[in-house]
Amino acid sequence: MSRRSELTIVFVLVINIACGMARAAAQSNKYPRMVAIDRYLMEKNAEIQFARSAAPDSVSRDATILVLGRQGYETAVEGKNGFVCMVERGWMGTFDWPDFWNPKVRGAVCLNPQAARSILPIAYLRTKTVMAGRSQAEIVSALKAAFENKQLPNLESGAMAYMMSKSAYLTDEGNHNGPHLMFYTPVKDGKDWGAGAAGSPVVSSPYWFFSPKDQSQMKGLPPILVFAVVVTNWSDGTPAGKHSD
Repeated sequence: MSRRSELTIVFVLVINIACGMARAAAQSNKYPRMVAIDRYLMEKNAEIQFARSAAPDSVSRDATILVLGRQGYETAVEGKNGFVCMVERGWMGTFDWPDFWNPKVRGAVCLNPQAARSILPIAYLRTKTVMAGRSQAEIVSALKAAFENKQLPNLESGAMAYMMSKSAYLTDEGNHNGPHLMFYTPVKDGKDWGAGAAGSPVVSSPYWFFSPKDQSQMKGLPPILVFAVVVTNWSDGTPAGKHSD
């Protein structure tokens, strides 16, 4: 496979992931509700190593590592560089994403200090309500109440994350994975970054709901636009497309 072909595969996959390319409306949702909690859990040491693989070792080796427990995310390793690495599950995607409850989704991510301070509290609350058996509507309500009561921080400038793990399973679509960087911004129009333009390695998606018909549900939630920038190597330095799972 040529280098250009490899990059094309990664680019198309990241578009599917970051833009939440929903299946046709007539197609039934394979994951309409949460399944048994055990299906989302991992063995602790395996999850620690998986979380570290989100970023190059130079970043992740001194990061705080979280693992998913039955009540939510727990600190497994205390770090010292301000980064936080974890393995996200499907419920960290947009609320209208068909893979929201997909138990196969495992997205290793390393949040930089700014994202750890402003995005991680959202992840904690989302996951706590999920593990308590709440519905998507109840999770959204809990988030809105938390923002209204100033229990969640505003988005910090410079918030970003690494998602470069070979082992991630990000979607049922395509090859399931692709290395990229994520940037969380208050920007309202992805065109300001050239997102989706021909030849651009940048794509964008709203953080909360992808479909325009669901945008009204964002009232009470802060506007966050997420940009994904394709990278050509996995966190261990090997070229994307040169691995088998």
